[in-house]
Amino acid sequence: MEAGNKPLQNKVAQEQIIENKELSIWEALIPVFALILMLAYNVYVFGDDALSGSNQFILLLGGAVAAVIGFRNKVTYKKMMEEVAENIKSTASAILILLMVGSLAGTWLISGIIPSMIYYGLQVLNPTIFLVACLVICAVISIATGSSWTTAATVGIALVGIGEALGISLGMTAGAVLSGAYFGDKMSPMSDTTNLAPAMAGTDLFTHIKYMAYTTVPTFVVTMFFFVILGFTQQATGEANTQVMLADIEKAFHITPWLFLVPVLVIILIIKKTPPLIALLAGTILGGIFAIIFQPQVLLQLTGVERLDFSSAYKGVMQAITVETSVATENEVLKDLFTAGGMKKMLGTVWLILLAMVFGGIMDAIGALARISSFMLGLFDSVFGLFASTVGTCIGLNFTASDQYLAIVVPGKMYAQAYKDKGLAPENLSRTLEDSGTVTSVLIPWNTCGAYHSGVLGVPVVDYAMYAMFNWLSPFMTLLFAAFRIKIRMLSQK
Repeated sequence: MEAGNKPLQNKVAQEQIIENKELSIWEALIPVFALILMLAYNVYVFGDDALSGSNQFILLLGGAVAAVIGFRNKVTYKKMMEEVAENIKSTASAILILLMVGSLAGTWLISGIIPSMIYYGLQVLNPTIFLVACLVICAVISIATGSSWTTAATVGIALVGIGEALGISLGMTAGAVLSGAYFGDKMSPMSDTTNLAPAMAGTDLFTHIKYMAYTTVPTFVVTMFFFVILGFTQQATGEANTQVMLADIEKAFHITPWLFLVPVLVIILIIKKTPPLIALLAGTILGGIFAIIFQPQVLLQLTGVERLDFSSAYKGVMQAITVETSVATENEVLKDLFTAGGMKKMLGTVWLILLAMVFGGIMDAIGALARISSFMLGLFDSVFGLFASTVGTCIGLNFTASDQYLAIVVPGKMYAQAYKDKGLAPENLSRTLEDSGTVTSVLIPWNTCGAYHSGVLGVPVVDYAMYAMFNWLSPFMTLLFAAFRIKIRMLSQK
């Protein structure tokens, strides 16, 4: 997730898991089944428009079902609301980052930063190597920053734009971007989830990273081959069409390498462990300043004035930060690329996150999360069964709690003793938490990570999920290693 969020990480790590012995496993699962059925029908009716609001209300209905179960098991309304409030409080940073990403995208459009990335990217990247290049570029940036969120909000947005201009499916591009971003997020010592998982399991950071590499590197290599093969299936865009597109970009914007100073500075700030909000705010303000310096004609067009002064420049920049902004072009392909939604575009995602936290908070308050976890723990007696139970619990909590942190914290606390009882070193648990809890969060539309990346990249989760191979292959890889007892370290070997 985002780097530099240590107060939240520590708070979540200290969170108590609420148990309710009166709650049966079937009662705990009723809200989950109800939510899945309602969401499935809602998506059937609304299709891609389901995220415009109806899915959000379905999450609220799912919370209502959980509340009814809670009332039947003597859980008070006050207790439920307290947990909901704590959940929503924990997402404050994520919501502010989302809004700041919307504003950054707006100023990076009108300043010509994103168009310049697309312009130079079209000349360097061709459809055959584009997807694997996305994978590697995002992996490197994410390792350096420790943040899949920052990677998606900077180079990810630009790469999706380049891919669209090349005629490559948005889902494929987003899948490659997120595969690379989450590889880096897992392997970077600056990532908060990479620090949280070993803290929950009882091992140290660098032992965790080293042990995690056994499953993560092979998964990344398979993912790379997948995108290499997929790249050969892409039809090369005609040179004439590309030249026309490059010419149209130059008509609309003043293209210069100097514009890359802004994204480079933002990445440096993140590497220097500057809080993401501050780094994104700096990128937004610099984007506005560069718009005034390099793109005065764009600001004139947006504000409808003949002469640019302080008032009109201020108005143009503020519009880009807050609401939808479109830069005029006659090229149909570039029209969508030359449009940014500002903060307003992110409000639907904010709405989704808030109501997902309502559902997750009530599920936690009634003891359903703990009940489901303990049930999964008791399903299997073998070593492989313990790994499978951990994977299932992490993925299940990403569905039900809608939060990546809880998908690491709850299983980490619930399973730590079980791994010791089996004679397994704690790095087995920390690795499994990351292989299943961290990476699968982005595959669920109402999870904070799925909602964030879908909103930032402008690609629905259902469109990119099948192409985010690294993310859905990781749990299978950790189960494969467990089944064949590959690199399963025992306590006696330490």
